[in-house]
Amino acid sequence: MVWLLAIASGLIVANLYYAQPLVGPISQATGLDPGAAGLIVTLTQLGYCVGLLFIVPLGDLVENRRLVFIALLVAALSLLGAASTSNATLFLLAALCIGISCVAAQVLVPFAAHLSSPEKRGQTVGSVMSGLLMGIMLARPVSSVVADLLGWHAIFFISAFGTAALAFVLRRKLPERQPQNAISYPALLASLWHLLRDTPVLRRRALYQACMFGAFSLFWTTVPLVLAGPHFQMSQTGIAIFALVGVGGAVVSPIAGRRADQGKGHSTTLISLCAPVLAFGLPLVLHGGHYLDLALLVMASIVVDMGVSGSLVVGQRAIFSLGAEVRSRLNGLFIAIFFFGGAIGSSLGGWMYAHHGWNGVLLAGLGFPLVALLAFATEPRPPRGLGAPA
Repeated sequence: MVWLLAIASGLIVANLYYAQPLVGPISQATGLDPGAAGLIVTLTQLGYCVGLLFIVPLGDLVENRRLVFIALLVAALSLLGAASTSNATLFLLAALCIGISCVAAQVLVPFAAHLSSPEKRGQTVGSVMSGLLMGIMLARPVSSVVADLLGWHAIFFISAFGTAALAFVLRRKLPERQPQNAISYPALLASLWHLLRDTPVLRRRALYQACMFGAFSLFWTTVPLVLAGPHFQMSQTGIAIFALVGVGGAVVSPIAGRRADQGKGHSTTLISLCAPVLAFGLPLVLHGGHYLDLALLVMASIVVDMGVSGSLVVGQRAIFSLGAEVRSRLNGLFIAIFFFGGAIGSSLGGWMYAHHGWNGVLLAGLGFPLVALLAFATEPRPPRGLGAPA
């Protein structure tokens, strides 16, 4: 079941990222104005945030298996619409719907926590999150390769049929889970503010992860530009191979979850927050020839992904320990906040690279984990031997 949830989460969330390396050909094919081409990615991310705030909380109210099934069918139809249209408005509408419906992945993550015993919850969530993160990291190179071979429409067609098949597999394999909350949907949404206000662990872990995902997004938004630039002159295939190497960072997710289960969440968080400092700092102070610079970028890609993975798993274990009856709402808030941090990182990365070059990007990247470390310095260290949530 853990393997099924991990693979499903990765396949679902990959739908959010297929279009990122294909913005150019999609905007040309649909007649989208070059100045508005960024809407292809922005609307998908906006839709995901909307789904996190308005769909994911339903996991605390309605039967979870049915919720996932319906969301995935909507995602499949949206992907089919994106694959079939050459109209800019219709494609952007499909992109928005893809983002909204693919929050099914964030219904599955707390589902995994519900199925797990408390003493193994961190390890289980870590395993599922490693699948989800691999989906994020693999989506870009996969879509680039498929587009080179079959055109940009193909990846959306393939994913549409794959997502529909996954919906029926999960409906057959997942157990039923009917939450016991007797609450209306408006009251459910109103409770989000109270949960954010009254749950300091959620606020703290969301801040950490917003900074980490900001660093992650900044790096992966700008590094393809660097690799394709005059210093490295990489082809799209070379950049895809580089992205595949970074996937190795996701392997730390179950390790981080296991350490959190053993009461080592505090030290694991510290190590995770320090990882991007190393990743951005070394290329900033070390300069050499072509091969040394490339080796530093490869190292940075792996270390950034490791830090994001480790911090994310420990953070989700922390908030999932706060109560089963609010687990989906807590997860929706947590993911929405850190995706906002990612949006800041993406925007800042592109601006810094355009105006200050790669060194400016590295300096901006250092700022995100340093802010998280300053916040971490105010966190009380838990008593040794306790499975503290942080």
